Amino acid sequence: MAMGSIRSGGDDEDGLDATPMSEINVTPMVDVMLVLLIIFMVAAPLMTTGVPVQLPKTTAAKVAQAQKPLEVSIDKEGHPFIAKDGFTAETLMPRLRELKAQNPEQVVLVRGDKEVPYGKIMEVMGLVGQAGFTKVSLIAQSPGAAAPAAAPAAPAAAAPAGGAVR
Repeated sequence: MAMGSIRSGGDDEDGLDATPMSEINVTPMVDVMLVLLIIFMVAAPLMTTGVPVQLPKTTAAKVAQAQKPLEVSIDKEGHPFIAKDGFTAETLMPRLRELKAQNPEQVVLVRGDKEVPYGKIMEVMGLVGQAGFTKVSLIAQSPGAAAPAAAPAAPAAAAPAGGAVR
């Protein structure tokens, strides 16, 4: 903070009045604010639009929509199902291999009843992995969705939880 003195119009011996006047030096603050303004002016367009790129045109066909994932469900008793077809542990593996041969890029969603022990769900996921599927996810019901009555939850009410198991 700079201190200065105010001259009075009177005739002092030394020509100075001893009344101090306090002044705030705002120059450093203005410098900092201008630097911040410049930084935000440069950075803001990059955050909202990214780097402008002119994309090339192509004659290739559009990519087809991803197909519906294969759902493997485990009911309260621990019995596995593919879609609505029931299987045993022995018959599940041949069917999974058959489905893998039909479509190697198939995504598999595993749904287990909340009453089923974790080990049983992991056993079925292991069978799915042994069949050769690499894109496997667990499904959980989202908190806002209504609980299903007797039928399994619809795919729209279920949300994938977790990542792919490899």
